[in-house]
Amino acid sequence: MNFLMTWLAMAPAPGGTGGQQQSPAFMIGWLGLMLVIFYFMLIRPQQRREKERRALLTQIKSGDRVVFCGGLLGIVTNAKEKTFTIKVDEGVKLEVVRSAVTQVLEKGETPEDSPAKK
Repeated sequence: MNFLMTWLAMAPAPGGTGGQQQSPAFMIGWLGLMLVIFYFMLIRPQQRREKERRALLTQIKSGDRVVFCGGLLGIVTNAKEKTFTIKVDEGVKLEVVRSAVTQVLEKGETPEDSPAKK
């Protein structure tokens, strides 16, 4: 019985004076702030990385040494619009999709473990 009386004494009054209502403008402001933070922290950097990747893919030419997403290394022998023909070994040529390129290697450079570190 004592518990019930304590609980009733602490309960807000029926008129709603127990807590203040926040205005809808405040909630919309917080939502807008969160969207702006989300854009600058996630969306914008991803767009920048994708733009750099597209530039990398358009600059690849015959003779470049490339790494593909499956870990395959090869030298580009023929660059087409959507594919590359690469030389993997003497007498072994493969045709691969252009979007599978993850890294272009300079002469004497070794592939990185994770190209996402950049």
